Amino acid sequence: MRYQYTIVLERNEEGGYTVTVPALKGCITEGDTLTEAIANAQEAIACYLESLLQHGEPVPSDVSSIKVATARLSEVFIAKVAAAL
Repeated sequence: MRYQYTIVLERNEEGGYTVTVPALKGCITEGDTLTEAIANAQEAIACYLESLLQHGEPVPSDVSSIKVATARLSEVFIAKVAAAL
């Protein structure tokens, strides 16, 4: 099954990117490049969802809107990614 979620990628001052998945509380990863960060986000989402399903928990829907609070808005990217289980 395929799931699609919004991710927020924030460039770190020391390099690389931190990625959060607003619809999946606590689902956070990172990567040295945007490509790596996105790939890591897909893997983190898949692992998160697998855990939910194994424990009989409901799978959350994607968020319909997000707020980004940062002083460096030019350093934030928002994307949709798909993860397959």
